[in-house]
Order: sequence, then structure tokens, then C-alpha cells
Amino acid sequence: MNLGAVWCAGRRKRYFWAIVWLVVAGGFGILGTGALAGGLLMMPEGVKTAIDAVLRPVSFTVGAFVVLLVLYLGRRFFVLPAVAWAGLNCLLLFMGLSMTDPEFAAIVTKPDNVPIVAMVYLLAFFTWLGAAQAVENDRRISHGLPLKEKEYDEKVLVWPDLVYIELICMILVTVLLVVWSLTLPAPLEQPANPVLTPNPSKAPWYFLGLQELLVFSDAWMVGVVAPCLIVLGLAAVPYLDFNPKGNGYYTINQRKFAYLVFQFGFLMLWVLLILIGTFMRGPNWNFFGLYEVRDPHKVLAMSNVKLSEYFLNF
Repeated sequence: MNLGAVWCAGRRKRYFWAIVWLVVAGGFGILGTGALAGGLLMMPEGVKTAIDAVLRPVSFTVGAFVVLLVLYLGRRFFVLPAVAWAGLNCLLLFMGLSMTDPEFAAIVTKPDNVPIVAMVYLLAFFTWLGAAQAVENDRRISHGLPLKEKEYDEKVLVWPDLVYIELICMILVTVLLVVWSLTLPAPLEQPANPVLTPNPSKAPWYFLGLQELLVFSDAWMVGVVAPCLIVLGLAAVPYLDFNPKGNGYYTINQRKFAYLVFQFGFLMLWVLLILIGTFMRGPNWNFFGLYEVRDPHKVLAMSNVKLSEYFLNF
């Protein structure tokens, strides 16, 4: 193999992607300059209407499942850094254009929702990172190469290596929290008033998944039975999946059952429901699109439909 040809090909590839992302960065710079000048590039009304029409409860849930399935089947392609970076830029562009809509901006910039938006991006990043490392390990295993984790077997001292890193992280996080507290007001409301109930009245974000499930089932099943099954299911995982492979390193091919169960349960049955309850539930717990006006007088029958009724009708 000609090492010089390989090196030249790698350099041309790096130059190509450098030019591509330079163009992308230039596009974002133009958008930013236009925003400072007062000429915002607005999201077309037809696009917003189409997105609101697609983001209905059933279509949104089914679409999210299909997207998750496509990402899993095509994981070798989607974990590529260039593909992931392109997806991130597309999401940032979508967020920037959507922020020009007053309804979307009002929901996303609420002090309660800003951390959730940040967590969405962090969750996407760490999910990609874990999948990328798992795909790399699966490739190495198939070729008989050592695992990626073997490259980090070198031991270091707690002092000063680990303590310095922790100290720097502590300082950066402290600065971030101070700046955050000065720029974003705390979402404190007036004292509780029994004659004035917030509309909608939402639970804390970590309970919004259960609150969303109340639309589809009764309080006993969602509030008591489901949490008990979740706790018992987590306790039973080591007994249901006792595959010794994949212990201590990232992999998907060797632990498909565990990987699929976790990703489906965490992303589809928990994170997705939290996002629906946070960004798409408005007054009277009606379902609203991302750009739809939160009209408290929206007339829509929201009577609960129990899942058991579907089976009793047959």
C-alpha cells in the first residue's frame, strides 16, 4: 500500500470537509448578521402549518418510533462524525428559524423549559457518543482487534491528574451557574392561591411523563401500577438478561436485547412523553403544535380513552 497516496487522500478529504463546514459557518454568520440588522429570516408560514399538521399525538409518536428504528438500523452511517455534525447544524438551523415565531419562542424561552432544551441536545450528544463507541467496538470485534477501551488502560494518579480536572470542571460549572442565575430569572410565581389554579397545571418535568400517560389510562394504572412495574422491571433486568458479553465496554451486537429495551424504554416511553408534556400541552391540557397559538378557549373534546376499552369493544 502506498502510504503517500493514503496520506494525500486523507488530506484531500479533510480539506473537502473543512470547505463544507466553512460554507455552513458562513451561512450561520449571514443569518446572525441579518438578525442583528433587524432582518430576520423567518420560517415560512406554510412550513409551520405543515409541521403543526404532522405533529399530532398519533403521528408524532409513530414518527418518533420510525426515526428511532431508522437510526438503529443505519447506526453505522449515522454515527459518522460528519453525518452527526451535519445533523447538529440542521437542528441548530431549525431552532434558530423557529425562534422567529413568537409562540415557539415563548414556550422554549420559559425559565422552566430552558434547561429541558439544553438537556435535549446533551441527551442527543451522549446517545450518539455511546452508539459511536459501540459501533467502533463491534467493528473491532469482527476484525479480531482489541477493544477501544484497551487504549485507556494507562493508570494515572488521583493527585494531581484527577484533582486538577475536577477543580477546572468545578470552576467552569460555578461560573456557568452564576451567569445563568444573573441572566435568567428564577421561575418563581405568587404564593399558592386555592381559588386560582394555573392553566395548564403541570407536574415537575421529571413527572410529566406520568402526567401525560394519564390522558390514556386511569390514575390507578399510571400512578401506582406503572411505577411499581418499572421498579420491578429494573430489578429483574439482571435476571432476564444474563449475557456475560458486553460487560465493561460499549457494544450493540453482543447486547442487542439490553440495548433495544433500554433505548425504547428510556427514549420512547419516558423522554418523548416529557417533551410532549413540556412543549405540546397547553391550556386545558389540549395538544398544540409547536407554532400554534395557545388559545385557552380552544374547543376540543379531551375525554380520556382507556386502553382497556379498545379490547373490550372486540
